[in-house]
Parts: sequence; structure tokens; C-alpha cells
Amino acid sequence: MISYITGTIRSLTREPGKAVVIAGGVGYEVSLPTYVYQSLSNDGIREGSDVELEIYYHVTDRQPKPMLVGFRHPSEKQFFEQLIQVEGIGPAKAAAALVFPVSTIASAIETEDLASLQRLPGIGSRAAQKIVATLRGKVAATALLQDAGITEQGQSVAVAPASDARGEAIEALVTLGYRPTEAQDKVDDVIRRTPEVADDLQDLMREVFKAQVSTQD
Repeated sequence: MISYITGTIRSLTREPGKAVVIAGGVGYEVSLPTYVYQSLSNDGIREGSDVELEIYYHVTDRQPKPMLVGFRHPSEKQFFEQLIQVEGIGPAKAAAALVFPVSTIASAIETEDLASLQRLPGIGSRAAQKIVATLRGKVAATALLQDAGITEQGQSVAVAPASDARGEAIEALVTLGYRPTEAQDKVDDVIRRTPEVADDLQDLMREVFKAQVSTQD
């Protein structure tokens, strides 16, 4: 079984997220959740670049062709393994759903933000309810991570400046299905009410989700 790979990227595509990694003279096809692809792109990793990936390896009697799903950090892989424990969510659906950092999705689970979960690709009302029922209380630690700023050892590093955090938050909401103007309004409203979170993407997104829950109550 393959649990980790390091090598050179031969090809990299966004839709669907996929990379062919050459390691030891062998090309491995690795599926990449949207967030993982975006993280690689943000760091300037492209064809010809060296890469290290945590690998979830999946093969069954019904699906004899191995499926490799790649992640940049063990925390992402761990969350993925928890997500596929939910009834009806297999590796392919879980990989497609990870369009934003795992901490943000975990925050939505812990706050029972069904509306935000339903904006993930392939996740409908019943699936969102099952995710919350199965994982709420189990992903609190993940919700507190700052995905973009953790190292392999789990130590925090510098986060993006305020203007970048605002832009990334808006882009993330658009990725989750919000209209651009709606996403901008939500983020700016949170920054006006809680300016202290303006320079931290994860805190900013948590406040956006909290506001979403409040409007539904």
C-alpha cells in the first residue's frame, strides 16, 4: 500500500484535479482535491516541480483499479479518512467535496452549518445531515487548524496579510457556490463587525459561517 510519495510532477490538471508524479522511474496518477491543487498552485508548484504528498490508497473488489488521493499535510489526509466514514460518502465523493481547507469544513460541521456543507460539490441535504451526525464532536481539533500555515511538524508559520485574507475568503465562498457580490458582502460585513479577524483567513471564514448560522436561526 502507498501512503506517501515524493517525486517530480510530470503533468498537473485542475479539472479534474490530478497529477502524475514520477517516483523511482514510475509514474503514479494521483487525484487532487480542489483545495490541494490550489495550494500547490499558490506555492508555484507545477509540471517539473518536486512534490511531496501524503497518499490515501483505495482499492476494493468492486473497484480493483487503485485510487490514490494526494494531500499536502497529514491533517488533511486524516480529515479525509474521517469523512469517508460517513454513510454514502466514498473516496471519490469526499475528494470532490474538499474545495476548501479542511479546517473550514470542519468548522461548518462543528457549528452544524448545513447550508455551507450543502454548497460542497456532491453534498445534498441528507448527506450534510449525515456528516454532522457522524462527525460533530470528532473534528473540533481540525476546525482549529490553520491549514495554509502549518508545517509537517504542526508548527504555525506566518499567515497572509489582511488584504490577501479578504480576497481569499471571497474567492473561497465563490468556490463554495456563492455569487461574487454575495460573497463580498458577507466577508465585508464580518470585517466591519469584527475587524480583529480581518488578517486571518481561518478566523474570518469561521465568523462568516457563524453569521450564516445566526441568520438561519
